[in-house]
Amino acid sequence: MPTNWLDVEQQRAWRAYIVGTTLLLERLDRDLRESHGLSLPEYEILVRLSEAPERRLRMAEIADSVKNSRSRITHTVARMERAGLVDRVQCTSDGRGVYAHLTDTGHQRLVDAAPCHVASVRAALIDVVAKDELAALTRVFTAVADGLSPGTRDPILTAVSS
Repeated sequence: MPTNWLDVEQQRAWRAYIVGTTLLLERLDRDLRESHGLSLPEYEILVRLSEAPERRLRMAEIADSVKNSRSRITHTVARMERAGLVDRVQCTSDGRGVYAHLTDTGHQRLVDAAPCHVASVRAALIDVVAKDELAALTRVFTAVADGLSPGTRDPILTAVSS
């Protein structure tokens, strides 16, 4: 089967995506680390836990929600547990299941870090693109996510697109 190469416009879009997302994620991670001692993945886990009932989720649910491997989530949560941001609790209804629970310390760290993170997101993305471009970005990456992981849409995306 012959290769369906990208044309110049498609190649430009692909490379802009790669460079832009790499730089954006590096900036957001650096800002959180420098200001609050959190990595971007740690911040995202704190957010997911803060939004969950009783501020807890099964480890597998965290992995699914942040689109990361269970192994990576286990290591990240272990690091966060050592820092007192979360604790792990055995699931009483299922001896194999483990919950990560957001501690008061973790919640406070999230509350303290959120304004910095939002300012970084605004400065690096939201405020540099027009409103219609932002809407297009939402449509594009919702379609990409739906195509790659159908049926597992983030609740925020579901609320926005409904």
